[in-house]
Amino acid sequence: MGHGNYSQAAHAAIIADRANDAHREVFTQRQCHPLMNPHGMGVREARDSADHPHSLGIVFALDVTGSMGAIPNSLATRELPTFMALLTACGVRDPQLLFMAIGDATSDDAALQVGQFESTAQLMDQWLTWSYLEGGGGGTGEESYELAFYVAAQHMEMDCWTRRRKKGYLFLTGDEHPYPAVSRHQIDTLIGDKLDEDIPIAEVIAAAAETFHIFFLVPDLQRRKNCERRWRDLLGDRVICTEAPEDACAVAASLVALTEKSVAGIDALAPTLAANGIAGDRISAIIRAVRPYAALGDPDAAAHGMGGAAVGGSSWWRRLFG
Repeated sequence: MGHGNYSQAAHAAIIADRANDAHREVFTQRQCHPLMNPHGMGVREARDSADHPHSLGIVFALDVTGSMGAIPNSLATRELPTFMALLTACGVRDPQLLFMAIGDATSDDAALQVGQFESTAQLMDQWLTWSYLEGGGGGTGEESYELAFYVAAQHMEMDCWTRRRKKGYLFLTGDEHPYPAVSRHQIDTLIGDKLDEDIPIAEVIAAAAETFHIFFLVPDLQRRKNCERRWRDLLGDRVICTEAPEDACAVAASLVALTEKSVAGIDALAPTLAANGIAGDRISAIIRAVRPYAALGDPDAAAHGMGGAAVGGSSWWRRLFG
């Protein structure tokens, strides 16, 4: 997958046509789309091609339980073209996007939905809006985020990694804890894979981290108290607390640019955001969200008053992510 060229104008036109549509008019699926049903899924591929000789796989695993619909809606009605524009402005070549939708496998009908890696505006938009926003969740304080790590580790192949040893990106959005382990029974039911035993959450994260830079995006500061501590224990400074759901795309693009070192640090980021039409107050919020992560790669962070940041957590993720 991933053939075809991206058109910013085409994407902007798609978004403009639905800018004022109601949520249920944008996301019309009332059950899992058959092509996003993971049962029997093989491998989702992000491959190089003549159009995209330096493909970079990027996965958005979106929490689509009741409290988390704002991010997919923002992507579909406003922000996804901004994400692509920022990547282009930062010199990130040949991104291929895949969308997953995550619910609660103990209570939801469609706890896992998986699209394909795509390069064109039309196909990115297609998989995003084919997602069924079930709006469920079990009310236990946990959602099935661990399924996203499992799929990333076991069912994705990317030429950026296999040919160039360059990791892709996995962005999860959410406001709850993950379950403590990947359930072999749920994997059997949802995907059809046969596992000998459950996989502890730390182990499946470690497996996904072999080929992906992993980030967990909390949608706003109010909800960080729900889940931040647990996720920092698992991912350390890869937990990014945004100040509003609509900042998720710009924050994700900024994280890619900083990790790829395609922008010269945090000071170079704000002008790029401004040049792509992002308002000043949002730029400030985006910079605040990514500043702790940016400080990790900035030897002059202390001099800049950036504070650096690791916010505690166990030591295993330090060994994992460096």
